[in-house]
Amino acid sequence: MNDKFFSLPRAKQEAIINAGFRVFSQSSYRKSPVSEIAAEAGISKALLFHYFYNKKELYLFLWNQCMKITSEALEKNLSFNSTDLFEMMRKGLKVKADIMRQYPDLGTFVVKSYYEKDSDVCEDVQALIAKYTDFKASPILAALDPDQFIPGLDLQMMYRTMYWASEGYLWEKVQTGGLDPDTMEEDFIRIFDFWRKAYTGK
Repeated sequence: MNDKFFSLPRAKQEAIINAGFRVFSQSSYRKSPVSEIAAEAGISKALLFHYFYNKKELYLFLWNQCMKITSEALEKNLSFNSTDLFEMMRKGLKVKADIMRQYPDLGTFVVKSYYEKDSDVCEDVQALIAKYTDFKASPILAALDPDQFIPGLDLQMMYRTMYWASEGYLWEKVQTGGLDPDTMEEDFIRIFDFWRKAYTGK
C-alpha cells in the first residue's frame, strides 16, 4: 500500500504529510478539503489521488504515520526496561516535543482525530487508538517496581488516570489555541513532579 507515495523524494513526502496534518487539524474530517492539502504540498488534487485512493485512505495513512513516527522515535531514544516511571516519562516527553517541532501540526491532528465523530473514519481511528493504548499490554507497566510507590497503590489505575489527565490537558490546549511544544514540555514537567510526590511520597 502507498508504494507510489513512498517512491517520491523524501522532501515531497514530508510536504504532503505536513500539509495533511495541518489541514485535517484545522477542521473536522468532513470539512477538510483535499484540494487544500494538495495545493499546500505543491501538487494537483488528481496527483494526490494517484498516491492515495481517496480521502479516507489519506487520513488513515496520516494517522498511522503519526504512530509510526512516534513509536520509532521512542524506541530509539527510550528504554522501556527502566523502573523509574517519571524519568522515563520525562524522556518520552522530550522525544514527543522534538517530533512536534519537526511536524508542527502532528499533535493537534492526533488530538482532533481522537475525537473525530465522522462515520467514515471514526470506527477505524478508534480501533487504531485501542491498539496503541492497551494498558494491560503496556511495556511500561510491566517494568514497574511496586515497591517504588506508596503501599497498596493500584499501578494500572494510576497509569490510566495519568493517561486520562494528559488527554484532558491536550484537548484543552487544542481548544484554546493549539499545542506549543515548549509550553507542553514546561507544563508536563511540573505535572510529572506532582505525580511523583503524590504516587511515591518522595
